[in-house]
Amino acid sequence: VSEATWPRANVLIGNPPFLGDKKMRSELGDEYTETLRKVYAGRVPGGADLVTYWFEKARLAIERDGLTAAGLVATNSIRGGANRKVLDRILLTTSRNNEIQPSTHTTRTSNTQVDDGGGHDDDLDTAQPLTIFEAWSDEGWVNEGAAVRVSLIAFGHALQDAVLDGQSVTSIHSDLSANQGGVSSIDITLAQRLDANQNTCFVGTSKKASFDIPGDVARSWLMKPNPHGISNAQVVKQWINGSDLVRSPSDTWIVDFGVNCVESDASLFEVPFEYVTRVVKPEKAAVRNEAERRKWWLHARTAPDMREALVSVPRFFATSIVAKHRLWVWRPNVVLASHAVCVAVRADDATFGILHSRFHELWSLRLGTSLEDRPRYTPTTCFETFPFPQGLTPADSAHQRTEVMEGGAIIPAGIFEANHGVAKVQQAPVATKTIAIEIAKAAKRLNDLRESWLNPPEWTQRVPEVIPLGMTASPYPDRIVPKSGHEKDLAERTLTKLYNLRPAWLDAAHKALDLAVARAYGWTDYTADMADEEILKRLLALNLAR
Repeated sequence: VSEATWPRANVLIGNPPFLGDKKMRSELGDEYTETLRKVYAGRVPGGADLVTYWFEKARLAIERDGLTAAGLVATNSIRGGANRKVLDRILLTTSRNNEIQPSTHTTRTSNTQVDDGGGHDDDLDTAQPLTIFEAWSDEGWVNEGAAVRVSLIAFGHALQDAVLDGQSVTSIHSDLSANQGGVSSIDITLAQRLDANQNTCFVGTSKKASFDIPGDVARSWLMKPNPHGISNAQVVKQWINGSDLVRSPSDTWIVDFGVNCVESDASLFEVPFEYVTRVVKPEKAAVRNEAERRKWWLHARTAPDMREALVSVPRFFATSIVAKHRLWVWRPNVVLASHAVCVAVRADDATFGILHSRFHELWSLRLGTSLEDRPRYTPTTCFETFPFPQGLTPADSAHQRTEVMEGGAIIPAGIFEANHGVAKVQQAPVATKTIAIEIAKAAKRLNDLRESWLNPPEWTQRVPEVIPLGMTASPYPDRIVPKSGHEKDLAERTLTKLYNLRPAWLDAAHKALDLAVARAYGWTDYTADMADEEILKRLLALNLAR
């Protein structure tokens, strides 16, 4: 097997196939997918979509084979994550475009004519860095009724001024942002992952089979005995996906035998195991992955790192990976999150407030990708690169000890004692703690106001959750259900709708939180009118300094 050879040409124009990395195996087969990735190892990263291989192949043709430029269509997710690395590589390439010999030979495919030689410009006869010289960063595209978002990108050698979304710019970065009007703009793609942010934000488990069950079924199972005397609560858990965080809760539970449970031990949970044997095992028998077929009673990806981290906290906050609004929501640690959810393993309101600030939202929008028109959040690019205020980084609160303030706001305990391996934070303990309290109070107020809007006491009542057989108290929080006559009213109260409306009280609560977080950064000049680019410039400087 070898890489396909393209004909020599001056210009390449095309619309390569769109296929996400997770669908390549099902569409192309295991053998082809593994071979493709092996052939392009070191050039196209793992996890990149199929369309990116055409960008890399065009880059190589410009570098070595005399191609002058390429214009290709891609999904708009090429602007971030693993996909963006192919655009990073393009902008790091230099080539000498004087090797191709003049020729009158042309080939015609469909209505497109390709010139296989000639036409090179003497101005390009020295080594030249490649540029993205024209792009449309995020355009609607309808194909056979399916609406997607695309990026159209022209790159290579060009003497024309750069054009982004129809506007002249100084240059175009690999995330398809730009320097505007000759004024230097930040290149957010320079941001690096920070050691202080590691082992904090995780993607939930991936089940890849019908482990999920309705709440009424789960509650009935929790009242049944097992031969080994252990409660089914060990393996029947409340479950959330992305929709549960921003819409009305679905009351979905899930059978979860953990990370390393062997089949014989799983079978002792009699009713849940019978269900998984009957429903899940046939589904797993049809999957391609041999390990998934062999351990059919376990989720496909069990997220052991997330589980280990959650042991030390009573609650966590989470965000839907793909969502219109970047919202974080508290959940107790008895809840298991799906792979559509990012989990931040901290129990304090200060960290919650920093992530819910305007500053982190801007950062995540620029560092993340998107699905159609909805931003996508990933821990590695959005969270692990984000520069938290000094003294309030995830490393400072990794001990997971907390302190409750008057009024109920929670801050990390001992934050002024943080040591980053070089020197202790050069900041007065009182000042650090005072700032943390200010953020935590603003964050708690924001959350309390939201919860009161979502579940007005006049429309709702609390119902104690089931007490599993053999336990003296329920490990689960009370259920909130509508009072008679308010079912439709309550169904209309969702976080998505709230943020679409963005009433004055919500906007004011966010601005108060932003002001507190800005103070933690030492930005005494911050106002709500500060430009997004100025904020990102400051955050990038902090990221690079660290």
